[in-house]
Amino acid sequence: MDEWVARCSHEIGRRAERELEALVAVSSPSGDRHGADECVAVCAALLPDDAALERVPCSSPDHALDLVARLAGTGEGRVLLLGHVDTVVAHTAHRPLERDGDKLVGSGAVDMKGGVVLSLGVMRALAARRQDYAEVALLLVCDEEWRTAPFGHVERFAGFDACLCFEGGARTPDGEDGVVVRRKAAGTMRVRAEGRRAHSGSAPDRGRNALLALAAAAQAVAGCHEPDGPDRLTAVPTVLNSGDAFNVVPGDGELVCDMRADSSDAFQRVVEAIPAAVGGATLHPGMVRLWPGMDSTEATAPLLERAAAALGRPVIGMPRGGASDASHFAASIPLTVDGLGPRGGAAHNPE
Repeated sequence: MDEWVARCSHEIGRRAERELEALVAVSSPSGDRHGADECVAVCAALLPDDAALERVPCSSPDHALDLVARLAGTGEGRVLLLGHVDTVVAHTAHRPLERDGDKLVGSGAVDMKGGVVLSLGVMRALAARRQDYAEVALLLVCDEEWRTAPFGHVERFAGFDACLCFEGGARTPDGEDGVVVRRKAAGTMRVRAEGRRAHSGSAPDRGRNALLALAAAAQAVAGCHEPDGPDRLTAVPTVLNSGDAFNVVPGDGELVCDMRADSSDAFQRVVEAIPAAVGGATLHPGMVRLWPGMDSTEATAPLLERAAAALGRPVIGMPRGGASDASHFAASIPLTVDGLGPRGGAAHNPE
């Protein structure tokens, strides 16, 4: 292994568990301004002393400001490090970090506060090698898990030469180190149902049951699920809300569905599969989130070869189904590598 890589990775690893404990101790579900600000304060304390810090507007309204940290160098090339401090775990289910055998378990430990800790360590390591770059920037956002608004940071880093994202890492079936170079496009569809309320005992047939209409819509979405098809489309109903009383025909409601595919064009056929009306209740589908996919397999191959030589073992580019902010940068920064965080599991599970 390259001597500098060995020395710096040892130092990052030596500090990582304590730093992760401090970051995971802060409960920071998406949209919680106080939690995000506390996470940013922890990260700022762990950055190099001379890093220039800036709070910039978040892509999502009414969220805490995102963090940009910059190191100026004397060389060439600009590199963006990328992460997020928000989690999907609510305050009531938050778990501080604890050790379970050889695992560290806690809310957001792998998605993605573990990766954030590693990115902070990389910033400290690169602070001693100013001759090797013109600029290194770290962007930490606080809305990655639930964002439906357009991503607002692509133009800010236009012209950068590489983007390194620290979402959770991977391993090949043969046990080799993997990084993520391909991700599916991600879409969220919301289906609104408009029916008619009526007493479910004395006048049930005067109603137009929005719940039954949404159930039919959910079945239509599930019928489009084709993970082994040409677009590798997954279409999954995830949230259904309808009705507010046990003795009233539901007059309205909504269904939320998550979709992933190699191309976002595949989402349109899911939208078109929703019937216009069921049992007199009308259905109105619409996309509320659309994230691009990424495929940097070819562009990153030479970089991964050099990384493998420095590491002394293979580094394999791999696909992953989950979405990531790296996908937003991949179109303008072809040299985008994701999955540089720690390996783990149960990323969206409070347990």
